[in-house]
Amino acid sequence: MGKVYRGRDTRLEREVAIKVLSPHLANNPQFKQRFEREARTISSLNHSHICTLYDVGRADEIDYLVMEYLEGETLARRLEKGALPTEQVVRYGVEVADALDKPHRRGVVHRDLKPGNIMLTPQSGATVLDFGLAKSTVGAQGLAPPHGAGEGLGVRGEAPTQSAPITAKGTIVGTFQYMSPEQLGGKEADARSDIFPFGAVLYEMGTGTKAFPGKSQYSVASAILEKHPEPMATLQPMTPHALERLVKRCLVKDPEERWQTAGDLTVELKWISEAGSQAGVPARVVSSRKVREKVFLGLAAAGFLLAAAFAIAYIHQISAPVRPTRSLILPPEKVTFAFGAEDGGPVLSPDGTRLVFPGRDASGKETLWVRPLDSLSAQRLEGTGDASYPFWSLDSRTIGFFAGGKLKRIEATGGAAQTICDAPRGRGGAWNERDVIVLAADRVGGLSRVPAAGGVPVQVTHLGQSQVYNSHR
Repeated sequence: MGKVYRGRDTRLEREVAIKVLSPHLANNPQFKQRFEREARTISSLNHSHICTLYDVGRADEIDYLVMEYLEGETLARRLEKGALPTEQVVRYGVEVADALDKPHRRGVVHRDLKPGNIMLTPQSGATVLDFGLAKSTVGAQGLAPPHGAGEGLGVRGEAPTQSAPITAKGTIVGTFQYMSPEQLGGKEADARSDIFPFGAVLYEMGTGTKAFPGKSQYSVASAILEKHPEPMATLQPMTPHALERLVKRCLVKDPEERWQTAGDLTVELKWISEAGSQAGVPARVVSSRKVREKVFLGLAAAGFLLAAAFAIAYIHQISAPVRPTRSLILPPEKVTFAFGAEDGGPVLSPDGTRLVFPGRDASGKETLWVRPLDSLSAQRLEGTGDASYPFWSLDSRTIGFFAGGKLKRIEATGGAAQTICDAPRGRGGAWNERDVIVLAADRVGGLSRVPAAGGVPVQVTHLGQSQVYNSHR
């Protein structure tokens, strides 16, 4: 919609960026309106990671904005070289999330977040650009639109307000590969509609691969609406588990199940950054000789103490016989265990703290129950009707199960169940450390694999001619 020039502010002696509305669009009310809207939106935002607007004007029939000049490169250009180090992904993620949080609190949604609209500079890190598609979700406050325009944003105090809808209902605006499902459906966008592309940007930063690739707008839109990206750890094995979970929740199709605010994302990303190696992010290494010496001495002392502890434990083990532990687990009241051939059995979590089992109530309805081993009561997992063959993720946080001809997953603490793939008559699964599930999708046949985030199963074993009525499960 315009061109950006590098200029010189001769009064204040500083470099500036001058954005000029293209002449062939200057007479188009829609584009001119977007230009004016960007000026009003940016002028209301003052944040260290949002490009600053210095001035706006019109000269010789030319509309222009004077903005902060940023020395650096766009994130899109940087991604041409491949994925970013995890430390940079988290640091830039904190800065962009914080830059979105302030507009969101004032009712402003960016609607076009993408690598091309994020500048990376040595001085300020990541800076968000181009609020040309920004939309205010604040209700009208009686402000008249700009002269000659059908709609507009006004400013009362510091909060941008909207006097009429910015786009007609059902209109799609933004960049296809970074659009939320609700935007593709022409629905009203809110703050959560920026969180989806934020997750897509983080995914691309961490893996060097677009979350939703495609050769056409149709294939991209189809991927956004129906598919889940390949797990980040599959492409970059060193991806911290905490970061993978954060991105996965950003990219949930239903906005109700995503992160609800950019502020929450900022807090979570800061935690990942501060947790360092505990969250799977390599801790910073200080390469000084004294520090290395202290570390060496500390490790030597720790090794000595560890060896002594093992020796004491070994001696104690020889003298003290192993004592067996026995326990009895009863089904919940008015519920019976469902341990038939069609149900699967109870499964202990990998960390040994919880048991999941199918249970059948008096009406015959079968659901999953989770029983902590340090508790006398079990919790019913809502949304697991007709569930069978449960199994655990390796971190003991999530449960996979089969129901209604589908493979599904649900958090062990409860929540909404998510469909992973089709499984006509599922007979069991195993969840590995790379977030890949190997499953038996039918009572006979070979095994398949599918990303735990969802996708199309790929067969990995095939029955031989003599095994036609058997199963590899």
